[in-house]
Amino acid sequence: MTLPQPGFLPVSKEEAQELGIEAFDIIIVSGDAYVDHPLFAAGLLGRVLWEEGYTVGILPQPDWTNPDEFRVLGSPRLFFAVSAGNVDSLVNHYTPQKKPRSGDVYSPGGRRRRPDRATLVYTDLLHALFPGTPIVIGGIEASLRRFAHYDYWSDRVRQSILADAPADILVFGMGERPLGEIAARLSRGDPIMECSGIPGTVVRIPVHSPPVQEDSVILPSFSEVSKDKKAFARAFSLISAEQDPFRGRPLVQPHPKSIIIQNPPARPISTAELDHIYELPFSRRAHPSYREPVPALEPVRFSVVSHRGCFGNCAFCALSLHQGCIIRSRSVPSVVREVTRMTRMPGWKGIVQDIGGPTANMFGMSCSRWREYGTCPDRACGPGCPRLEGDLGSYLDLLRAVRKIPGVRKVFVGSGLRYDLIGEEDEGFLAEFCSHHVSGHLKVAPEHITRTVTDLMHKPPGEVFESFRKRFEHMQSGKEKRQYLLPYLMSGHPGCTIRDMVELAEYIRDTGLYTEQVQDFTPTPMTASTCMYYTGIQPDTGQQIHVPKGREKRVQRAILQYRDRKNRDLIEEGLRTAGREDLIGTAWVCLIPPGRKGKGKSEKKQAGRRTSR
Repeated sequence: MTLPQPGFLPVSKEEAQELGIEAFDIIIVSGDAYVDHPLFAAGLLGRVLWEEGYTVGILPQPDWTNPDEFRVLGSPRLFFAVSAGNVDSLVNHYTPQKKPRSGDVYSPGGRRRRPDRATLVYTDLLHALFPGTPIVIGGIEASLRRFAHYDYWSDRVRQSILADAPADILVFGMGERPLGEIAARLSRGDPIMECSGIPGTVVRIPVHSPPVQEDSVILPSFSEVSKDKKAFARAFSLISAEQDPFRGRPLVQPHPKSIIIQNPPARPISTAELDHIYELPFSRRAHPSYREPVPALEPVRFSVVSHRGCFGNCAFCALSLHQGCIIRSRSVPSVVREVTRMTRMPGWKGIVQDIGGPTANMFGMSCSRWREYGTCPDRACGPGCPRLEGDLGSYLDLLRAVRKIPGVRKVFVGSGLRYDLIGEEDEGFLAEFCSHHVSGHLKVAPEHITRTVTDLMHKPPGEVFESFRKRFEHMQSGKEKRQYLLPYLMSGHPGCTIRDMVELAEYIRDTGLYTEQVQDFTPTPMTASTCMYYTGIQPDTGQQIHVPKGREKRVQRAILQYRDRKNRDLIEEGLRTAGREDLIGTAWVCLIPPGRKGKGKSEKKQAGRRTSR
């Protein structure tokens, strides 16, 4: 069935009737506004399912206080597909200090329009309104809560979301294949309770069910991990070790009223499939019913996904347990066709905002091992691994091809680069990349420079970043308009002490780096760093580590932003705690001046107003 122009999926009964649809096969319920763009999950999955022959309706951001909004599209023939949206609803709503955020960039006008724990709220309502209709949950919120997990916002271990939500099946990771398989099975008449064994899904069975298959890995139960932190760390290690789509085994975790079973991850889709998905006729617009813009759209409207996956395996990032470590890249001709189509769209100004993936310069790289054996157990990929195939030339070829497209003036790369993949022999890549694809700041993510901390983060040691920084700075000599490194840095990570933060602040002082991009560590579900935060244990080794919490986290962040004088009291507290009073003074090496608290920006502004009066 062909979609009408401009190609949006139906969001109302009237639009469905215009297409001759009496009842949808699938209804997608999302916590995000409906944006027909490949970077918005509801838009992408809806188009993929429609292309496979299913009628799909979109129910974006229904008002959870008004049940009638959930009845707008009626009951689907096959199932409801429920997601909190592109971002976890609690991460979306609260800062790392658990303070409410003022808005939501995935909503029209930037206003909050989704509930906390949106997946649970939406699913409870749908189950009550449409009893007997299958419900499939997915998205980042559900995917990373598929087992018993530490919940930072309630400061306790919660059950698998599938044990709490009245849903029938959970899709984790990238959803095209699992959703397509579920739809195919239900279409041929299989009951939803028989949709087991699908890669990339999690199911729930009663406690007294027959024994699980022999090769399953039995995890410590919810009761164990909620009472014993060593059991929690052990469960995380077992989960992490079985996320290989080629040789992973089913994972089983008993809960008080049910048993949660994760099937192995879905295998990565092929280059041809990726090309097909991203060349679907997305309009790259928010639904025309919205009278206000969706803020999250504009920065990425003319961005292109070049690949999926990331083998960086950073401890604080959930990508390895969600999207996976295996890189699957698109073909250059496909990307060229997509950008060529973009040049004919309303609002095009000649600028490609980004071409990349989780890490831009991993495009075209692969591992010689996974085709036959799957990924290495530790998934510690990186420079020097003899199995790592591909080089930066593939990414340069892609960028060059896009630069040649008529109507393209600039091709920027907004995705971050892995600087450790750019060796001394890659000066040509770095020079060309900076000349054509960096507007003023090159984004990189060292996160820290102290070896003990970078090791716990699974990041390259500080010397690797320093080598890259020097090479980058050398390239700037003689330029009329120089460029700057924009490093992403993190405070409060497990294993990081106040002395470590002082060392990082001194490095910033000595190198003159720009430090606006500072992140206070947030313990999001199902990451190694969150496991360390909750348990105080490094899960790979069982080693006890220091975990900054409460006021110490505030002090660490203040030290990282030592140039902001409104933080002076916290910085002084941290320096004295670390025995570094030598950094309090008027010498150039000092981080803060002696005496009373300095005036921050807001205080200076108020003082200026008083003076003018």
